[in-house]
Amino acid sequence: MGLLRLRGRGAYGVSAEPDGPEDRLRRFATIWSRAVFPVTSTSSTRPEFEEQLLPLARRLSEALRARAFDADAARAVGAALVGAHCTDPEALSRSLDCVDAYLVLYCGEGGDQEDLRARSARLQHAMAAGYAQALRERTLAEQEAISAAALRAQGVVAQALHASEARFRAVFEGAAIGIGIADLSGNILQVNGALVRMFGGSEQSVRGRNVMDWTHPEDAPQVWKLYDELVRGEREHYHVEKAFYRPDGTVLWTNLTVSLLRDADGEPQYQLALMEDTTERRLLNLRLRYEATHDALTGLPNRTLFFERLEKALTAGAGQRFGLCYLDLDGFKTINDSLGHAAGDRLLVEVADRLQSCATAPGEMVARLGGDEFVALTTGTDTEREVDELAARIMNALVAPIMVEGRELTVRGSIGIVEGPAGERSPAEVLRSADITMYRAKSAGGNRFELADPEADARAITRHGLTTALPTALDRGEFFIEYQPLVHLGDGSVRGAEALVRWLHPQHGILGPDRFIPLAEHTGLIVPLGRWVLEQSVRQAREWRDRHTDAGPLRINVNLSPCQLTHPGLVQDTVDILERAGVTPDVLCLEVTESALIGADDDLLKPLRRLAEMGVDIALDDFGTGYSNLANLRRLPVSVLKLDRSFTQSMQQFPADPVDLKIVEGIVSLAHSLNLAVTVEGVETGSQAEQLRILGCDTAQGWYYARPGPPDRLHELALVDATG
Repeated sequence: MGLLRLRGRGAYGVSAEPDGPEDRLRRFATIWSRAVFPVTSTSSTRPEFEEQLLPLARRLSEALRARAFDADAARAVGAALVGAHCTDPEALSRSLDCVDAYLVLYCGEGGDQEDLRARSARLQHAMAAGYAQALRERTLAEQEAISAAALRAQGVVAQALHASEARFRAVFEGAAIGIGIADLSGNILQVNGALVRMFGGSEQSVRGRNVMDWTHPEDAPQVWKLYDELVRGEREHYHVEKAFYRPDGTVLWTNLTVSLLRDADGEPQYQLALMEDTTERRLLNLRLRYEATHDALTGLPNRTLFFERLEKALTAGAGQRFGLCYLDLDGFKTINDSLGHAAGDRLLVEVADRLQSCATAPGEMVARLGGDEFVALTTGTDTEREVDELAARIMNALVAPIMVEGRELTVRGSIGIVEGPAGERSPAEVLRSADITMYRAKSAGGNRFELADPEADARAITRHGLTTALPTALDRGEFFIEYQPLVHLGDGSVRGAEALVRWLHPQHGILGPDRFIPLAEHTGLIVPLGRWVLEQSVRQAREWRDRHTDAGPLRINVNLSPCQLTHPGLVQDTVDILERAGVTPDVLCLEVTESALIGADDDLLKPLRRLAEMGVDIALDDFGTGYSNLANLRRLPVSVLKLDRSFTQSMQQFPADPVDLKIVEGIVSLAHSLNLAVTVEGVETGSQAEQLRILGCDTAQGWYYARPGPPDRLHELALVDATG
C-alpha cells in the first residue's frame, strides 16, 4: 500500500527479523505506534501509546492465524482505535498501511503466505468498517450532546442577546461547529467563523443569502416540511443530514440541527442552525460501502450487491420480469493448477472486463459471486428475449483467446438461464434454479447455455435430498435386500439368487438401486453400503443352507461397484464376512460390470484375482454393452459372463432375428471355450427361455421366473424344484 518492506531495518527503524513470536508482535506494535502517533490527539507519550496498541496487535495476529475467519475481532480493533483518540482520517489510513505491509511479515510465520495475505486484506476491510462505525457513533453522541446543550441554552442565549452582546459573541465565535442565525423569513443575520470556513467563502457572501437558496437535489423530502413547521412555531427543533453547494461548486455534507428561538413573551423570533461538517466521513463511508459491495479483484459488484439488485428486481411491480445468466468457466481449475493463482486471477480480470462490456443496457448488471462464477442480470418487460441475447453475447465474448503470461488461453463457459415474472420466487430460489441449470449445461459437455426447467430442478433437488439423506439412512436401517432367483436353463432348478438392494425412504417410498447407487458412488458411501449388502447376502446364504439342506447349495450373486474395486479393504472385508458367516467362498459370486473391467490394469485386477483364487466366482455383468475386445477375456479373472438384457429383448417376438441369435450363439460358444458359464438376465417369456436354452446358455433370471422378492419366496421355489 504505502509502506516499504525492508530487510535489516524496517521502514520505521525496527529490525525486520525478530527472534520469537512475542518479539515480532512487539515490533509490529512499535511500527504501528510510530506511524500513527503523530496524527493522534492523545496526552499519552509514544511508548504509552504503543502499550495501548499492543493488545490490538495481538488480537489481529490471532485473527490472522485463526482456523476460521473472525471479522468481529478486526472490527473491534478498528473501534478501539477510535477509543484511543485516533480520530484523524490519516490515523486509519496509516493503520491500514501498517497492517497491509507488516502483519503477515511479523505475525504470519509458518503459514501459507498467499492465504495469509488474502485474510490480511479481509481484516483490513473489517478494521475500516469497525473504525467507521465507532467514529460515526462517537460523532453522533457528541452531536447529540451539543444539540442538547444548545436546546438547554436556548433560553439563556435569547436572554444573553438582550443582556450582553459581548457574552454572546464569546460563545458564538468560540464554538467549533458552524452556527448561523436567521430571521423567520430565512434571511441570514449572523454566522460564526466555523460556518464561514465550512463554506469556503467570505462572511458577507454567506450572510447575504436566504435559507431557501440552499436547496440541494439530494435533500430528503421532509427537510423543507420540517423547516416550514419550525418557522411557523409548530416545532421547537429538528435534526437532518443535509448537503449544501459551496461557492466553488463542491458539495458540503453536514449534520444540521435547527432550533427555534423565542422572545421573552414566547413568540418565535429567530432560527438557530448548528452545522457539523461530515463530508470526509461521508466519503469514507462511501469508500467502505464500495469495498463491501464490490469484488476486490475484478471491481465487479459482488454477491452482496447482486442480491440487493436481484431482491429489488423480484419485488418490482406488475408486468416486470427478470432474466438471470449464471456463468461458470469450464476448466478454470486446470488453469489455476497448471499456471498458478496469479495467472488465474489475471484471467478472471480479463473475463470480468469482457462480461462487463456485454451488460451495458439499462437494467443490466454483471457480478462476480466468487471463484470463477459470474452472474448477469437483466430486468424490464421483455426479458424473455433479452436474456437469450445476453447469454449469446457472453458466449461470443469468451470466444477470443486470452493472453496470460505469454500463453494464449481459450476460455469457455457453461450458463444456466432463469427467466420469469417478478413476485413469484425468492432470490435464493432463483439462484438455486440457475445453479442447477448451469451444472446441467456443464454435464452436457459445457460451452453452452441451458434454460431452466422446473421438472429438471425438481429432480436435481430430489437427488440432492437423497444424497444428504444417504449417510444416515444406513444407520437407521432403511435399506433392505430383495432376491431374484437364478434358474438353470437345462433342468429349471434354482441355483441361486442375485441380491438387489432397495431403499425404503420415509418420504419417497421404495427406491430402486438406479435412484441411489450413482449417488452413493459419487459420495463414497457405496463402500460401507456395499459391505453391508455383502454381509447380509452371505448371511442369508448361510440361512438357506441351514434351513433347507435338501434343496442343495444356493449361490448368492452380489454386485460390486467400480468404487469398491479400488477400495484397499475389499479382499479382507470379503474374507472376514465369509468366515463370520461360516460359508465357503464358492457360495459367493461377485458381479462386476463389463465397463469397469475391460481395459483394467493389473493393479485393479489384483484383488479380483485373489478372490478368484480363494474360490469366489467373478461374473462379468452387462456383457455386450461396451466396445470390448473379446481377446481381453483371457486375462480377466472371471468365471461367468452375464449377457445384458438387450439380447433377450430382441427375442420377444417369434421367430427371433437370426442375426441376434447368431451373435448370442457366438458369445456362448466363445465363453464355453474359455470355460466360462453364461447367465442371461431379463428373461420375460417362455419363448425367450427356450431359445436361450437351445443356444446353450447356462442360467437365466427375469420376471418369467420370478420378480425380486423376500428370501423366503426363493426357498419355496428351490424346494419345489428339489421335490419335483
